[in-house]
Amino acid sequence: MRFPARRVLPASSAFRLAAAAFAGAALGLAVPADAQTSAPAKSAAPAVKAPAPKGPTYAQILGPIRLYAGDAPGALGQRPQDIPTLTPFPADPAKKTGASMLILPGGGYGNLAEHEGTGYAEWFAARGITAYVLKYRLGSNGYRHPVMLNDAARALRMVRAFAKRDGLDPARIGVIGSSAGGHLASTLATHFDPARPHGPTLDAADPVDRESSRPDLAILCYPVISFGEFAHAGSRRNLLGDPQPPELVQALSNELQVTKDTPPTFIWHTVEDKTVPVENALLFASACRRAGVPFSLHIYEKGAHGLGFGGGARVAPPWGDQLQHWFKERAFTR
Repeated sequence: MRFPARRVLPASSAFRLAAAAFAGAALGLAVPADAQTSAPAKSAAPAVKAPAPKGPTYAQILGPIRLYAGDAPGALGQRPQDIPTLTPFPADPAKKTGASMLILPGGGYGNLAEHEGTGYAEWFAARGITAYVLKYRLGSNGYRHPVMLNDAARALRMVRAFAKRDGLDPARIGVIGSSAGGHLASTLATHFDPARPHGPTLDAADPVDRESSRPDLAILCYPVISFGEFAHAGSRRNLLGDPQPPELVQALSNELQVTKDTPPTFIWHTVEDKTVPVENALLFASACRRAGVPFSLHIYEKGAHGLGFGGGARVAPPWGDQLQHWFKERAFTR
């Protein structure tokens, strides 16, 4: 399989705005038309200003690497939201570690959060880790499990193949996810084996699908884990639809799916999180403990949901510093 050449995407806000506008035009995304001109009113009332046209969302701005050469399996159309893509962020050459990271932004399986995608990718790349942001398909656009897992597993296999191609270490491929992206990352960490029930689907004729889907480590940021008592109802509904089959509710409550083969995992959460209860992190850590899976658990008292690395008035805990320490402990960065 021939891989597209990597593009270095500038990180500035100006570029992202320009890219969004270009993507919208190139892909034919609908935008509100300019207000039609009418005859001048006789009164002196001020004219009502037309609302500014809306550009595509972060989830609709496609990356340069498509996961599939043609239509994605199970595609519901050919809209931007039907096309899962990867966006590469090459590591700083002066700090290159040889490791790679697949990034799964959160958004309740209904949207994708830019600061948990591009924001994370820039942070990893600046620290010598080649990063790829996955724009996976969403429940808000009509998709249901196992589409999201298949997209994530396919992306991880591609990142491993890219590592071999680019002289990086194919045995140091991590995955990070936040909120619902954390659920998807934990699903990949527990359901990576296509031979297991509810595992990803493979194409035996595709050389990329011969790569392993198992991440070498996982990072779960304020993750959705359980679909039981402490579930985030919106994520569960977007992933499973209605009604939600009890078999899938249990199979995708990932604290119940941890085995000795689950990769080492870094987990962080805050007690103040009112969107996704901290019990989700505690349940997964406890499951890792029982299965003998190495883990690093960080529970902070303060902080709302969805902090990422913070910014402005949103102060995040120092999880990034502790993550770098864990990377060294596990020899993920060298």
